Amino acid sequence: MAQFSRLEVAQVMKETGMVPLFFSNNLELSKNVLKACYDGGARLMEFTARGDFAHEVFGELTKYANKELPGMIMGVGSVTDAAAASLYMALGANFIVTPVLREDIAIACNRKKVLWSPGCGTLTEIARAEELGCEIVKLFPGDIYGPQFVKGIKGPQPWTSIMPTGGVSPTVENLTGWFNAGVTCVGMGSQLISKDIIANKDYAKLQKDVKAALDIIKSIRKQ
Repeated sequence: MAQFSRLEVAQVMKETGMVPLFFSNNLELSKNVLKACYDGGARLMEFTARGDFAHEVFGELTKYANKELPGMIMGVGSVTDAAAASLYMALGANFIVTPVLREDIAIACNRKKVLWSPGCGTLTEIARAEELGCEIVKLFPGDIYGPQFVKGIKGPQPWTSIMPTGGVSPTVENLTGWFNAGVTCVGMGSQLISKDIIANKDYAKLQKDVKAALDIIKSIRKQ
């Protein structure tokens, strides 16, 4: 069962400005990545459940976070149906992220007041997601649309909260473009938790990179 309500999760997403994305079927590796992100200042993690037995890893990872990393909000991404969403919520997921807009997932999450963030690519999809109770819309794939799309959406719908995922990198130029366009937060995967970091198990670098990305976001918001 979720430890954080959807409004609490949405608030942390807005405050921190970044959600790291990661998947591995190696539990110990996953714990190390999670701790490095936590020590770097991240307070959310989207476990992108894209492999066999991902739910088993997530369940153990969430137990670890609950015990060792106070305030860490665990969520699951790449969820494609209500059954999977329900499974992960039973394993402690505090938010559910999907690549597409599915009403069955919306209903399952809303029933338990768990935040869900659907992947949308049109204004019509975004409006429908908000009608279904979505707090923060995932713009996916972000690199296909870019900051100009966000600006276009925020014109007629300034109340819309957007989280681009895909095409987001931890550079001043990239993050400035997104946040100046009006995004609420960004999802960042391999550009932050790189293959090299994983291969070399360089968790100290990951911690440093997470902190640097969060510092950039804070700096942009102060401008």
